[in-house]
Amino acid sequence: MTYRKFKADYLFTGTELAAGDSVLITSEDGIVQAIIPATEAGEDVLQYNGLLSPGFVNCHCHLELSHMKGLLPEKTGLVDFLLAVMAHRNQPPAASPETSLQEHIRSSIETAEQEMLDNGIVAVGDICNTIDTIPQKTAGRLYYHNFIETMGFLPSAAAQRFDHSRKIFDTFAQAYTLPVEANSIVPHAPYSVSPELFRLVAGFPGNHVLTIHNQEDPEENAFYLSARGDFLRLYKTLGLDVSFFSGTGKRSLESIVPHFYHNQSLILVHNVATNEEDLRSIADTPNLFFCLCPCANLYIGGRLPEVDTLRRSGIPIVIGTDSLASNHQLSILGEIKVLQRAFPQLPTPDLLQWSTLNGARALQMETALGSFLPGRQPGVVLIDNLEETRLTDRSGVTRLV
Repeated sequence: MTYRKFKADYLFTGTELAAGDSVLITSEDGIVQAIIPATEAGEDVLQYNGLLSPGFVNCHCHLELSHMKGLLPEKTGLVDFLLAVMAHRNQPPAASPETSLQEHIRSSIETAEQEMLDNGIVAVGDICNTIDTIPQKTAGRLYYHNFIETMGFLPSAAAQRFDHSRKIFDTFAQAYTLPVEANSIVPHAPYSVSPELFRLVAGFPGNHVLTIHNQEDPEENAFYLSARGDFLRLYKTLGLDVSFFSGTGKRSLESIVPHFYHNQSLILVHNVATNEEDLRSIADTPNLFFCLCPCANLYIGGRLPEVDTLRRSGIPIVIGTDSLASNHQLSILGEIKVLQRAFPQLPTPDLLQWSTLNGARALQMETALGSFLPGRQPGVVLIDNLEETRLTDRSGVTRLV
């Protein structure tokens, strides 16, 4: 067998920094063989300046919205952002009117996936409301867990809305298969899913890995507590009569977690307005993950989650990029650089574990990705321009495997 040998200033294993003289050994196609001392590695060791890491896992993306890059204004707040997405989602490209919308969408998806590959991403938890991403995904360049999103706040529409998502799910399930490939039907957000629709989602066979946009804006809690706040403007604009909803008297997270089963894994995305009270309400709930998308949070609302509060909960943290409708790039390194600038106390190994092994565990891909354990094939990326082990504004990522 032909081996590849990698050594750098630092080697992150998926959980910790290895000893300083460590060498990563892989097969030619990137299957991890061992991590050994440099004195035992022999010749042909490739030496790099920087830090070696398993490939990144992007736990939250909307690849199908890639054609909306640069279309929407920043810092409008969530309600106006949602309305803008709906208004511009099917807008033909202004720069090249001869290009059809579908051609523009397909080209943008291809470009965005290449951006993720170039930025060292190996797996993606991707939100899907359409089948637009299937042609690109069937090429098998990245691992995907396809989260087929369903939404509908009116109880009478639950069966119809779920059936629509089920048809999209069936199309994905028939399109292609990979060893760690999976699909789920998932709820969009607390403010857009009725209890009846939550029950259909939770009861769908095989729905082991779920995700939901959680507390992305303080107005979500206001709506659940007393049926007041800015979300009423959203429903009015959409022509929806939600007068039947009087609130639950609880914050949104406490209100929706009981809809799920304890054997289901749930990735809570954004968590901008999640606080200690929320954490107490879910303290006994297993199989939760907090997904942070800091660049999108700054783009939409100009505010980051209480990261230290989330860390203290002990619930694993993972990282996502959200979409190019709400972000300038699809880069996990870019996300964790923002986090370390805003929260300088965050150690680089913690941020890297959130971006690798934790993400692989959240998507149930840890037997293949996320760490340099023997037998895994996680990809190898190099992060350069560090100050000791800390990220800097100049830090970049290069995909080696």
